[in-house]
Amino acid sequence: MTADVRLIRDVVARIDDRDPLVVVIGDPILDRWTIGEAERVSREAPAPVVRVTETIAVPGGAANTAVNARALGARVVFVGLIGDDEAGSVLRARLDVAGVDTTHLLSVPGVTTTTKTRIVGGDRVVVRVDELAGAPTTAHRQQLSAATERALDGADAAIVCDYGLGVSPETVLPVLDRDRPAVVVVDAHDLRGWHDLHPDLVTPNAAETAALLGSDLGQGADRAGSVTADRADVLRVTGARAAAVTLDRDGSVLLVAGDATGHRTRATPASEQQASGAGDTFCAAASVALAAGCDARAAVAFAQAAADVVVREAGTSTCDTAALLTSVEAPAETVVDHDELAAAVGLAHEQGKRVVFTNGCFDVVHRGHTTYLRQAKELGDLLVVALNDDDSVRRLKGPERPINTAEDRAGVLAALACVDLVTVFATDTPIPLLDRVRPDVYVKGGDYSPEMLRETEVVRAYGGEVVMVDYVPEHSTSAVVRRIRETARGETD
Repeated sequence: MTADVRLIRDVVARIDDRDPLVVVIGDPILDRWTIGEAERVSREAPAPVVRVTETIAVPGGAANTAVNARALGARVVFVGLIGDDEAGSVLRARLDVAGVDTTHLLSVPGVTTTTKTRIVGGDRVVVRVDELAGAPTTAHRQQLSAATERALDGADAAIVCDYGLGVSPETVLPVLDRDRPAVVVVDAHDLRGWHDLHPDLVTPNAAETAALLGSDLGQGADRAGSVTADRADVLRVTGARAAAVTLDRDGSVLLVAGDATGHRTRATPASEQQASGAGDTFCAAASVALAAGCDARAAVAFAQAAADVVVREAGTSTCDTAALLTSVEAPAETVVDHDELAAAVGLAHEQGKRVVFTNGCFDVVHRGHTTYLRQAKELGDLLVVALNDDDSVRRLKGPERPINTAEDRAGVLAALACVDLVTVFATDTPIPLLDRVRPDVYVKGGDYSPEMLRETEVVRAYGGEVVMVDYVPEHSTSAVVRRIRETARGETD
């Protein structure tokens, strides 16, 4: 489970209680998905022939942000420009069905509604065809400015979605300066133009952040460190109070003035090649949470959980409250045998996840254990805990241990949100298991050093990393058992 269930429930409850009004000001797009089978190559050109079986039209761009905000419980008003063409009519109808107020969605005669059509052959997008709206005239900008001013009356939050298709700082920023709601979030391809608005949150992706900084962020999970190191520059260039930089399968980094470390969220990677619009969902969810009074960390955790839902779906998808709660509350098959563990770790590696492995007896789980396990989880995406079976505990700890059976100990560990998989092993060390599953990181408590561990040589031999995390010395299992026994003796004296 990648999100804290209690946090998600609390945010959902806050949204339900406060019923926030969110105004989305942005560039609407109609996303068309033409789906079929690609069974042969054309004779006219080296291109697949797609036999169409289905065509789907859904709100995209800023319209997708609006639909997601509504699905997550906010009241939503949409402000933007569309053409008086067939695509514009379809887009307005889709927004109306989703419950978005389109009173301030302006239809402009003679203008093309921006449409992005993806041709899907089999399991992949073969080509995307874009029909883009032309630049708005001065009159259209004035109409958009006036519509924005009317829509902001009583708003709790405003989301600006600027994809360079009509909504611009010179049109919208003066209005927001005059009638600024409590929360302002900006999602823009180029955030520099919105600097003087000083948004409460901006949500650039990795490519947009690299362009802002004029530097390469690196690859994969290394981008998180680069973004954190450049925190001051990101906030300075955007003028924002906080920035949530989204890193696709590597989650996001929340940058806040005065916090030099940054705050990571972890994504649940998906292999779905046809998913689109997760960034819109992230922005919508974070904005709705902020509008309901949540702090930035809670809002970004909520946003990551919502984005994790839509990346598992094909096409431009929406995350609603029910799907989000189902996702984070779904019971996981956490306790697994070695074959199941090997398969799960293999799949995680295929998906680019970083696997963390630790082991121990975990007889009476206490705060020292939970602190240690939370720190271990922060080192990667999937935390595996290997548990000594009862016989091996007796060999290691003596005939009076374990206090709890392996089944009970595994059940307790599986209930911890930071633990993804639990397995039980019978040998005195987990070396055979490490050799089989080859985790990226092997973790032990700081009361050890790598040189003390037989496992170190094995892990380093296949290219893994050995990490020591903080140890809480006053919370050892032996000390807890001793206090319990002393208390029991005192009660019988």
